[in-house]
Amino acid sequence: MQTQAEAAGKIVAIIDDDLAVREALGGLFQSIGLTADLHGSVDAFLAAADGDRADCLVVDVRLPGKGGLEFIEELARAGTRRAIVFISGHADIPMAVRAMKAGAIDFLTKPVREQELLEAVQRAIEANRKRRAEEARTADAHARYALLTPRERAVMREVITGKLNRQIAASIGISEATVKLHRSQIMRKMQAGSLIELVRLADLLVS
Repeated sequence: MQTQAEAAGKIVAIIDDDLAVREALGGLFQSIGLTADLHGSVDAFLAAADGDRADCLVVDVRLPGKGGLEFIEELARAGTRRAIVFISGHADIPMAVRAMKAGAIDFLTKPVREQELLEAVQRAIEANRKRRAEEARTADAHARYALLTPRERAVMREVITGKLNRQIAASIGISEATVKLHRSQIMRKMQAGSLIELVRLADLLVS
């Protein structure tokens, strides 16, 4: 289970229309050092200015207005990834399958066992950490790629396929010496120390 030191600074948003449940879960998470952000509906959560800061969402399936499943399916259609743990007092297998297909980390039935919920939230927080790190690497790769000239980008597309300088020169219609110059600039601007690293950066550009 997550230690208080590991939990420090992490935010769990709880979306449940039952005030007693919200407060009980908030107290549970705060007891291990997490910050609890309480909301009675999806609309209330979306209206909060700092909703995007949450490291994990604990969401009831049945809510007034927009339900929890509708919410996560909307996020999935929009390509927005959030670490969500569902809780429900009226769960069934089709409902759980819908939630997991839409990207939920876990689906728990009320009354939820504290240890089981804390473990699910820990997995969700770790999944969110990995997602944010991946997004940061992707954004950094795009920022580096933006520094390349159109010709350098053309050479890079050839380089990552493993072609030799003379092959690239013949393909693009430039001298081999010019290819070498462009390769040097590409490696410098992309901050790649090897061809393998350059290929990995290129993969991030299309992810």
